[in-house]
Amino acid sequence: MKISTLQNLFNKHKESSLFGRYINLHHITPLLDKLSTKTSVKQIGTSENNAPIHLITLGTGSKKLLFWSQMHGNESTTTKAVFDLLNVLTDTSNEFATSVLKECTLYIVPILSPDGAMAYTRLNYNNVDLNRDAQTKTQKESIVLHELITTIKPDFSFNLHGQRTIFSAGETNLPATVSFLSPAGDKERSITLSRKIAMQVIAKMNTVLQECIPDQVGRYDDGFNINCVGDTLESIGIPTILFEAGHYPNDYDREETRAYIFYALMTSLHCITYDHITGDQYKAYFLIPENGKCFYDVIIRDVILKDKNVDIAVQYTEKLSENNVKFVPKIVKIENLRKFYGHREIKGEKRTIRNENLRVEIVPEIDLLKFYLDSELFSIESIKR
Repeated sequence: MKISTLQNLFNKHKESSLFGRYINLHHITPLLDKLSTKTSVKQIGTSENNAPIHLITLGTGSKKLLFWSQMHGNESTTTKAVFDLLNVLTDTSNEFATSVLKECTLYIVPILSPDGAMAYTRLNYNNVDLNRDAQTKTQKESIVLHELITTIKPDFSFNLHGQRTIFSAGETNLPATVSFLSPAGDKERSITLSRKIAMQVIAKMNTVLQECIPDQVGRYDDGFNINCVGDTLESIGIPTILFEAGHYPNDYDREETRAYIFYALMTSLHCITYDHITGDQYKAYFLIPENGKCFYDVIIRDVILKDKNVDIAVQYTEKLSENNVKFVPKIVKIENLRKFYGHREIKGEKRTIRNENLRVEIVPEIDLLKFYLDSELFSIESIKR
């Protein structure tokens, strides 16, 4: 599928009611009601705080695809892209949608952790990371997903996540705007047939994304942890594709990234619908650079602190306030950071930080960050030397 076609479809079908980082059940309920007039939408369980968990089912094909998003409640970019995708697939005039739904049956859980989504946290109501609960299944949400997997027996599973702004595509100054992973199913990280199949689909998505975000696609670390859902699925031979929606320059709302996730999802459906996926073309997966951790949100370069020439790294902490996500800056490191990059960089030009009043005085730009070491935003205890 051409990138121009994907761009046109995104512009036409982007779900305008969803925007920004804070996406919860209240935002998607009207969309689920609307979808229920076009396809199957049903409640399949409840969260630990008794919020409903929904399953959207569409298509009649023999290839079974299972998607779930917001297993971590504060990772919402993929949820937006899923509803953009649903708008395409429920457009009866779209020939591609007709072909996909003839070949495939899609099962989509739009928000697996509705409590985490409401609180904008990685954890669920009981402060459990659902992506570390695949074996013990102590939480209602984990049981819901397990029962769904057991019932459907998917041919492909799509584990949809978001990643922090720290990640780079390799050890470079380019952010990992989208990252993928074919999880390992054992400690040896064996390259099984199911992994090869997932890798082939990922490689196809990467080829398309390189046309719009060249060198900004990463490969997530495949260290094995059987407690993770993807690793558990791979251990039983289900091809699993993990998405990580990452940072695009000046896109903290992740609206640009949303488009790239949409392109990738569409490409995966095209590949599964039209291609004969044997896994033979898996090696291109390893051409994707493994994620590095080369970024901070802001680096202030070349300032004098206590007679030393240093750089200051600032990382944003995401906090929910009045139904909006606030990005609160915090100093995380003061040292020579020449091997790191800032999504925003400020030249300190060897100006001195006066420590007597604990106030940073560098350049006027600093006031835009409310850059005071004695404020609530920056505490001296937060500095990691």
